[in-house]
Amino acid sequence: MDTQPTPIGRFAPTPSGRMHLGNVFAALIGWLSVKSRGGFLVLRMEDLDTQRTSAAFADILRDDLRWLGLSWDEETAPQSQRSAVYDRYFEKLRDLGLLYPCYCTRSQLHNVNAPHLSDGTYVYAGTCRNLQNPPNRLPAWRVMVPDKNYTVNDLCQGTFIQNLSTDCGDFVVRRADGCYVYQLAVTVDDGEAGVTEVVRGMDLLGSAPRQMYLQELFGFPHPQYGHVPMLLAPDGRRLSKRDRDLDLGELRKWMKPEELIGKLAFAAGLLEQNTPISAKELATEFTWDKLSGEAIYL
Repeated sequence: MDTQPTPIGRFAPTPSGRMHLGNVFAALIGWLSVKSRGGFLVLRMEDLDTQRTSAAFADILRDDLRWLGLSWDEETAPQSQRSAVYDRYFEKLRDLGLLYPCYCTRSQLHNVNAPHLSDGTYVYAGTCRNLQNPPNRLPAWRVMVPDKNYTVNDLCQGTFIQNLSTDCGDFVVRRADGCYVYQLAVTVDDGEAGVTEVVRGMDLLGSAPRQMYLQELFGFPHPQYGHVPMLLAPDGRRLSKRDRDLDLGELRKWMKPEELIGKLAFAAGLLEQNTPISAKELATEFTWDKLSGEAIYL
């Protein structure tokens, strides 16, 4: 008799400060989705930006997750220790003839005359693809993209389609300072860990097609994506680490974990009443059908 493979999820926080409620919500839904089906959860610290992140914050994140009851089965090496791994995949792109150096400045990229989408995101026009006389400075490196639609059948947001050529353009995989960027690192990390399900905030939905493209180039299968709705303050502001909005350092002073999880579950439509509940108890009745893709006001 055929059996479904064990789902493998991941939680990949950036150790640059305390988690706010938006981070907690994404972690909770990812945990519930995997654990409700007897799956395996990987923890990974996304500390590519070593100037903003620290081991001390990583320790705090682990403690906060334990306090919430969001256990994990394995912790993989943090991104700051995986540069040699990323080097190998970078060379794969070079061998495929898909890399080229880019010398564009930030002001050039965001110039009002440059191609932009309706949300203000710039679309790279391929300025440096065939550059004849490069300036004398270190370049970033971009990967060429095809004129191809990528379809994300998202667990929460439904169908999302993006054409990499017209909606994104060639994108950076390594910065001029030699640091690998999110798109390449995350694709490699998830692929090598065998992740089958990626749950994260809706603000990262637009990244999925780029990662699907890199997955194809690197020989990784596409995971299932679930981009959870954003949590907003009553005045419509996005929660932010910078603003210390409802971070766990404050919440743990006056709330029990069951109270916090019950509040989030009720706001998201997972519970009919705002009642305390543990993550383990909530997992027994979790389904994606209960979760709307619309923003959630606290």
